[in-house]
Amino acid sequence: MSLLCVKNLVVEFPNRRGTLRAIDGISFDIAPGEILGVVGESGAGKSLTGASIIGLLEPPGRIASGEILLEGQRIDNLTNDELRHIRGRKIGAIFQDPLTSLNPLYSVGKQLTETIQAHLPVSNAEARRRAIDLLKDTGIPAAEQRIDHYPHQFSGGMRQRVVIALALAAEPKLIVADEPTTALDVSIQAQIISLLKNICKNRGAAVMLITHDMGVIAETCDRVAVMYAGRIVEIGPVHEVINQPAHPYTAGLMASIPDITQDRDYLNQIDGAMPRLNAIPTGCAFNPRCPKVFDRCQVERPELVSAGATRAACWLAGVGA
Repeated sequence: MSLLCVKNLVVEFPNRRGTLRAIDGISFDIAPGEILGVVGESGAGKSLTGASIIGLLEPPGRIASGEILLEGQRIDNLTNDELRHIRGRKIGAIFQDPLTSLNPLYSVGKQLTETIQAHLPVSNAEARRRAIDLLKDTGIPAAEQRIDHYPHQFSGGMRQRVVIALALAAEPKLIVADEPTTALDVSIQAQIISLLKNICKNRGAAVMLITHDMGVIAETCDRVAVMYAGRIVEIGPVHEVINQPAHPYTAGLMASIPDITQDRDYLNQIDGAMPRLNAIPTGCAFNPRCPKVFDRCQVERPELVSAGATRAACWLAGVGA
């Protein structure tokens, strides 16, 4: 049984010249205790997908069609007040910059206890005890003392731990983590990745991990969805997608990662850039950059089809791409 189910999601941005389609009919699901990675270049639609699920799409952005179901209940058509109850209680969010997620005027303890009491019927003393336990669980030393400190008294890595504690405060079933390690040192990244994995293991929470870092995906996720120009171009078990990519874009992403076992002068790169929303090519959106492009790619858009252990939106999928 899927915890989260996204069906044919379309997100549009109306403007004076027409309507731009930023997310173009994507579908995926996440099971309890699973970490699904969502990866792609900037502009692929990763963060917009996360914002749609949390209910934090910035106007004029809107969900034009499709469904988002959490535990079988539709949440894409709820009012802001109804969504506010679900946000925090059933869905936790971790964002890229912990400074923007924390209020500098309040101690971290006050922010944690307020979040806990907004969603759970507990006393002040119980909320404080839970807040201390959350800080301990997320690896903050001397939590009993540090609970009364302010965000500026924490390092970047420790602030991100506080943000994770906030996301967990009401024991949500789903956590949407949008680039949670990007602003951190590599050694701190590894600690945050380990923390996310333990959260899944110990709490049975599902995590949607949005990132552009294939290394983080390989280390953390069970499955991965590769996005390009608002669509999922490949989805499957992380080991299969990384080692036997079925879509040329995924293969390009993997080839661009430096390999310390190989001695070479240049890194591989994918030529060109992600198309703008008002200039997405006909056929396969990746065709102007694809090394394996042929005539059909330029006129007909492929859907996701089985390609070994994964599913890929490529006309060569399943025929030895």
